[in-house]
Amino acid sequence: MDRMPLRAMILFLCSLVSNSAMASFDQAINESFKPIAKALADIVFFSVPINGTQAPIIVMLLVTCGLFFTLYLGFINFRGFGHALRIVRGDYSDKKAPGEVTHFHALTTAVSGTVGVGNVAHVAIAISIGGPGATFWMIIAGLIGMSSKFAECTLGVMYRQENEDGTVFGGPMFYLEKGMKALNFPKLGKGMAIYYAICIVIGTLGIGCMFQSNQAYTIFVETTGAQSSYFADKAWIVGGVLGVLTALVIIGGIKSIAAVTSKLVPLMAGLYIVSALIVITANADKLPYAFSSIITGAFSPEGMTGGMVGVLILGFRRAAFSNEAGIGSASIAHSAVKTREPVTEGYVAMLEPFIDTVVICTITALVIIVTVYEPGVTGAAGISGVELTSAAFESVIPWFPYILTIVVILFAYSTMVAWSYYGLAGWVYLFGNGKVTKMTYNLIFCVFVMIGCAIKLEAVLDFSDAMIFAMALANIIGLAFMAPVVKQEISDYWGRMAARETEVK
Repeated sequence: MDRMPLRAMILFLCSLVSNSAMASFDQAINESFKPIAKALADIVFFSVPINGTQAPIIVMLLVTCGLFFTLYLGFINFRGFGHALRIVRGDYSDKKAPGEVTHFHALTTAVSGTVGVGNVAHVAIAISIGGPGATFWMIIAGLIGMSSKFAECTLGVMYRQENEDGTVFGGPMFYLEKGMKALNFPKLGKGMAIYYAICIVIGTLGIGCMFQSNQAYTIFVETTGAQSSYFADKAWIVGGVLGVLTALVIIGGIKSIAAVTSKLVPLMAGLYIVSALIVITANADKLPYAFSSIITGAFSPEGMTGGMVGVLILGFRRAAFSNEAGIGSASIAHSAVKTREPVTEGYVAMLEPFIDTVVICTITALVIIVTVYEPGVTGAAGISGVELTSAAFESVIPWFPYILTIVVILFAYSTMVAWSYYGLAGWVYLFGNGKVTKMTYNLIFCVFVMIGCAIKLEAVLDFSDAMIFAMALANIIGLAFMAPVVKQEISDYWGRMAARETEVK
């Protein structure tokens, strides 16, 4: 079984190389991949018309999931925020608890998987299509997404699997199987778990490495000179370097990944936020216009098909891609935490959508709006994604794009490192915890890092979107069944907390 993925990978690469006789290696990869990406996107994003715009059903399910848990758990995303900060600070840490990493390390690993190129590229894409109003709905999606993130990460720790070698794996695959079995739906749970595992293995190769390496390569070439750069037609070289650097970290498992992300996340987020604030400060006089356009554009957008509904769907879709709330992937990283109280990691996990969407995506939007955004013009010239954000930074200080290049590459690298672990968890669920099995997956992942650099934005975005949202279907169904379990766990947790305080007194 371990040899089959390697054989399939070799045959796939050979087919691509054979096509290069008639076109460049990069073009051969793109043309071979595009039909697959389009077919997947058409299936996953089945849409229904609402007020003149097409609304993907899966996006509406994610929105409903976040809103449901916000109401069902009594606005835990707001009232539990302070407690989450105290847990991350280490106030309730137990070094002897089962698990592999601390609350802080689990958070930074998960954040490195969500705070990525999407925070730079997807915000720009959303504003290019739907105007500043898309930012408002991204923020709303981030806030309600905190609640669904709480639920899925609590369940991730509750039903995680502790292996004989001391490693820990958790996530939707495990809580769908074990949790649904406890509710007397064993066959349904097992089926959804297998489906999710397959989706995350394939989806990781899209969102976790190909999209990230593609956008890292794009901004690298643009910064060094798209026409004159030696690497302009040699994407596979840059991808190869990224693949090797990724391999150096992921072979050490979650502890190695957490050690790297705990240093990378504060560095890259801090560098990006400080740089963005400099740009915003230089255009402080335009901030009133920016906030006004975000609010008014959310409810009365100009030139957006479907009006308010259209821009709402666009904002939610981009936010879901960015923070992954309701999709379940981050619960895999959180499941490795050292704790005896699953709810504690639910609180910690709420901080992800807040950091990712409410803070960083909003800052990116403000940078674009106060610098290069022009109603009816932005996006019309074909400049979108990372290129648009880069132009926004460059409008203030010419050398700012170099800083953005470093940040984007760090974003991409940290995301690839984190998502390799997500895909590995699905791989282990399907094929076992053997060393050869895990090494096989890591090799496949690193090869796809290289391939991603050579695929154009359209194909990568379609494939990544399709697979991440495909994963959500099983997760949302499972969360709906297990919502009472989460609510009961919260009640039990605070009961135990009150008992401990009484004992201390």
